[in-house]
Amino acid sequence: VQLQASGGGLVQAGDSLRLACSASGRTFSTYVMGWFRQTPQKEREFVAMISKSGDYTVEADSVKGRFTISRDNDVKKAYLQMNSLKPEDTAVYYCAAALSLWPDRTAYGYWGQGTQVTVSS
Repeated sequence: VQLQASGGGLVQAGDSLRLACSASGRTFSTYVMGWFRQTPQKEREFVAMISKSGDYTVEADSVKGRFTISRDNDVKKAYLQMNSLKPEDTAVYYCAAALSLWPDRTAYGYWGQGTQVTVSS
C-alpha cells in the first residue's frame, strides 16, 4: 500500500486542522492505520490508530480529547481531526499502515511522506 498525507499548514493556537491520508491499492481495509508525529528534537511518536473496520481507536494521552482518528474504507482514506491545537503539537505528521493494532512505530511497515503542522502561539 502507498500512502500520501496532506492537510498540514500553519495555524494559531486553538485552531483546528484535518489531516488526510490517501492510500493506493485494493487492500486498504486490511490495514490498521496510524498517525505519528516527529520534531527535530524527538523521536517519531505515536499519535493515534484505528482498527481495520474503524470501530476501535486509540489516541495518545497528549492528544486525547482533542484529536480524533477516523477512516473511510470506501474511498481509501484515513483522517486525523485536530482541534484545540497547541504550539507543542507542531511537528511533521505521518500516516502509516500496519497489519496489527499496536501503538508503536515498529509495527508499521508502510509510511506516507509526512505533512508539516505548525501551531503558533
